[in-house]
Amino acid sequence: MLSLVIIEAALELVPVELQRHNSVISHARRIGKRPAEILLDISWHFAAMKGIKNEIKRGRPDLIHFSLLEACSIPLYFENKLNVFVHTIDDKVITLGQNVRLPKSYHRFTGLVEKLYATGKIIENENTLLEIESMNFGSLVKKINPTKTIALSSKGIKSSYQKLSEEMCDDTCIVVGGFPKGQFFENNAQYFDKVLSVDKMALEAHIIISRVLYEYEKRIIM
Repeated sequence: MLSLVIIEAALELVPVELQRHNSVISHARRIGKRPAEILLDISWHFAAMKGIKNEIKRGRPDLIHFSLLEACSIPLYFENKLNVFVHTIDDKVITLGQNVRLPKSYHRFTGLVEKLYATGKIIENENTLLEIESMNFGSLVKKINPTKTIALSSKGIKSSYQKLSEEMCDDTCIVVGGFPKGQFFENNAQYFDKVLSVDKMALEAHIIISRVLYEYEKRIIM
């Protein structure tokens, strides 16, 4: 089965060092939660995030929401031909089950993910829809055990959506960055077999995901 990994995703709970900042405290009070229970979001926590490590790659859960909606709302996924994983910037891995229908509302999505962080699993009718565990990207690659791992980046070797789809098979792992700016960390890039650039523009992750999966889907089930 084809695997998609959204890597170094800008999805994390507010870290300890920011939990006493006024912007975090006021936001947490507004939604009736503790600072440690909410997602870091630059829209609310911009002042708190100024100067933190890897600032440009953090606090954008909306990007992951868009990307997951693209990946999990297509025939390729609903016909059980796609596994989806989110590897976060703080080395957590979220595994999505099959036929998971994610909330289209961002507010409901963040609530779901915050519940996932609190409970470790989201279960419905005895089926595990979402599961989170501490795991680095190298361990995730070993778990997936693909024949090849292909990362997509504007800094990669020039290719195209069609050429990439022809190279993909059911045991390929496609890796897309889940952050707004920056490049892959070197300790994660060592697990890539190749890095390709499939568009002349540096597009957002959800656009790349939708186009790559559509090209592959055309070959497999259309």
